[in-house]
Amino acid sequence: MESLPLWLLVLIFVAGSALIWVAGIQLSKTTDVLDDRLHLGSALGGLIVLAVATNLPEIAITVSAAASGSIEVAAGNILGGIALQTVVIVILDAFGRRGRGVEPITYRAASLGLVLEAVVVVAVLAVVIAGSQLPPGLIALRLTPDVVLIAAIWVVGLFLVQRAGKGLPWHESGVASDTTVPKPSGHRTRKPVARMSTVRASVVFALSALATLVAGVVLERAGDAASSQIGLSGVLFGATVLALATSLPEISTGLQAVKQGDDNLAISDIFGGNAFLPVLFLVATVISGKAVLPQANASDIYLTAIAALLTLVYAVGLVFRPARRIAGMGADSLVVVLLYLAGVGGLVAISLS
Repeated sequence: MESLPLWLLVLIFVAGSALIWVAGIQLSKTTDVLDDRLHLGSALGGLIVLAVATNLPEIAITVSAAASGSIEVAAGNILGGIALQTVVIVILDAFGRRGRGVEPITYRAASLGLVLEAVVVVAVLAVVIAGSQLPPGLIALRLTPDVVLIAAIWVVGLFLVQRAGKGLPWHESGVASDTTVPKPSGHRTRKPVARMSTVRASVVFALSALATLVAGVVLERAGDAASSQIGLSGVLFGATVLALATSLPEISTGLQAVKQGDDNLAISDIFGGNAFLPVLFLVATVISGKAVLPQANASDIYLTAIAALLTLVYAVGLVFRPARRIAGMGADSLVVVLLYLAGVGGLVAISLS
């Protein structure tokens, strides 16, 4: 796409974003139906079904980069967007449900299960940072210990979240006493509003996932070509504009979930996606036959630390449940915005050094 004029690249970028937005809404609706029919629960559905589907562009880009030997691209693609995907919760908080008397999203989505999901994200990101310091030659059978540990933590996290959905040894199963969440699941806040058969929901989900996959890859390539033409730093562009564009599935599905009253599914989608993305390091390592994490640059590891910090802020918010809105959002969302802006400032300093 490098040979295309800038105006056409921008048009392709906008068209791809629009397609991802529409497909994301359908993903949210059909995921809710499939969660109910298959008895997954909204937390597990967010961690597996919706999280994987909305990250299909990143999956395709990682596989392509690893197959071509561009493992640094694979590392940057996986780590670059996790921090901004956490900031998507700010968008859901500020624009999902508005009006007088509407509490912040972390007040409404009160569940220890979501706190557990946040812990899984932080654990995975901690291994990512540690793995980046290992020697590149520490590899056997096309695997490195860090990527195996990341995958193991993700699998154990899925098991723990599923178990938490069945009940926790806490008062009200870890659910705040003033929420409308029925016992014992601790996650589902409503019944599906969409009336469609399981077969139809599966077909719509598959088509929407395919559209997200294709549009996401086109979006990444058009954005990369456009950033080169305007002379914008690849690291800065990838962590801001491109990360926001590839986060459109999470934004559209999240807003749709919040609109339908399932705040837990919206947050679970974000945490689930952030926990799942580093698992792709295992795929990239197997395909390339090289240690991927030691190839991550300073800006990637910096953004990984920022992502862990932002996740912890929301974990605290889910525990303390701020009831007041400040500047149209919860206090935890405001802190996340300020920390992210400061983080972008640090990223600019790294790119200029």
